[in-house]
Amino acid sequence: MSSPAQLPFEQTNVLRLAPGLRTLQSQGAVHRVRTADGDEAWLVTGHAWVRQLLDDDRLGRSHPDPEAAAKDSGSALLAGLLGDFATDHARLRALLEPHFSPERMLALRPYVEKQTGQLLDAMAGQKPPVDLREALALSLPIQVICEWLGVPQQDKDRFGGWTQDAANVGDPVRSKQGLGELFGYCRQLVAGKRRHPGDDVISRICATEGINDNEVLGLTALLLFGGYETTVARIGTCVLLLLANPEQWQALLRDPGLIPGAVEETLRVSMPNPHNGGMPRYALTDFEIDGVTIRTGDFVMLNIIAANHDETAFADAGRVDVTRDTTGSLMFGHGAHYCVGATLARMQLQVVLTQLVARFPTLAPAVGVEELKLRHNTLIGGLIQLPVTW
Repeated sequence: MSSPAQLPFEQTNVLRLAPGLRTLQSQGAVHRVRTADGDEAWLVTGHAWVRQLLDDDRLGRSHPDPEAAAKDSGSALLAGLLGDFATDHARLRALLEPHFSPERMLALRPYVEKQTGQLLDAMAGQKPPVDLREALALSLPIQVICEWLGVPQQDKDRFGGWTQDAANVGDPVRSKQGLGELFGYCRQLVAGKRRHPGDDVISRICATEGINDNEVLGLTALLLFGGYETTVARIGTCVLLLLANPEQWQALLRDPGLIPGAVEETLRVSMPNPHNGGMPRYALTDFEIDGVTIRTGDFVMLNIIAANHDETAFADAGRVDVTRDTTGSLMFGHGAHYCVGATLARMQLQVVLTQLVARFPTLAPAVGVEELKLRHNTLIGGLIQLPVTW
């Protein structure tokens, strides 16, 4: 058997599947790899297998023998945020799902529209080229998540800084410090909400029967973290995918009714962080994937990006088509592990595209795609910058 492929794969173009990943995928559904930390792991790239294994109780988030676990900085960070919820996933979902109901999202939407409008007003007042990441993608998700969680507006800048520090996987000291600041702040916030509840998520979680402060803290940090970093990255890549395919942008100008489909399609195609092999899992028993035997305790990474670019699931998978049927997309996971915050991310992306198309019909990248780079130092990745003109 050939030696394991070394992660990370070099991402030569921010809008294309890394060539190394594409080569592996063409050779089968599961591959022996070595992580950036030097551990051996299995990387699953086939759509059908990734879909099945995302919702398969033969894989777990925690190693059966924690001391022997392969160290993955991302999963360690998330385990730290989740505490006991890392193993009690059903309870975690039951606590979170009500806060993402369609009614709650509908109630939040006018706030998202107003904040987007204000950020685009400021952008319109600048002389292009303007960095869309700086002007819109960095600010909007933190404002929205703070409003929704119930973080006072005057604290949201500090909050955003700590979140970015916490997600800095390239600098463990900074990451730990950011998490510490975040937890310290959230602890005070939770105490305040217990005394003076408001109409916000933290207050409603505090009011749940049988939940303790540490659990509220973990949930708050998780929502913040999951809801902020990912949305910043997605706004940049979704807009870029449309601008880099002008005929798709034109289709939205002609028919804004295509925007929800455009959000789904750009999410399917979008590239996340270049250093991450996929969703981290551990084998809880021996079993086979595509004829390969996986042993109990093996580290298994489910590569959603490769799965979403699998030609057997999506014809001409690398092409952006806003009218495509994206039903099989795994961008938000699948089954019991489907991302509970998908509705909030979708809604923000729909508002952003609706307003950009209406207000900046001639929007275009100010530099060639080959000049754009992805962030390597954060858990979620995303573009370093996105200069646009109009």
